[in-house]
Parts: sequence; structure tokens; C-alpha cells
Amino acid sequence: MAMITDTQATKAPVRGLETGFFGRLAEKLSRYGAYRRCVAELSALSDRELGDLGLHRSMIRSLAHEEAYRNM
Repeated sequence: MAMITDTQATKAPVRGLETGFFGRLAEKLSRYGAYRRCVAELSALSDRELGDLGLHRSMIRSLAHEEAYRNM
């Protein structure tokens, strides 16, 4: 009795899942890292330095979010 197995059919969806899922995960982690770096950099500035840039401390998170996620 001969047995035929189709290994290509089972590998293709897994490969696509890995690329899609892990690619999106890597993108999200990259954007979150950019957000956190921006928040850290702006938070390190004094109130006077922020004022010279025309910013207020309450604007830091929204500006960091805009910077990290603007190309979505």
C-alpha cells in the first residue's frame, strides 16, 4: 500500500502566519520603543527648555505618540 503525504500544504500557512504575526509584533515593539525613547528624552528636559520649544510637560505623551505612530 502506498501512502502520499502533502507536506507543502501544511508548511505554507505556518510560514505565512510566522511572517505576518511576528512581523506585526516586531513593528509594534519597534514603535513602542520609539514612543518610550521620545517620552524619556522630552521628560529629561527642564520646564524652561520645554517652554523654549513651545511645549508644556503635559504635552509629552501626546507628542511622543504622534511621533511614533504617525505613519500607521
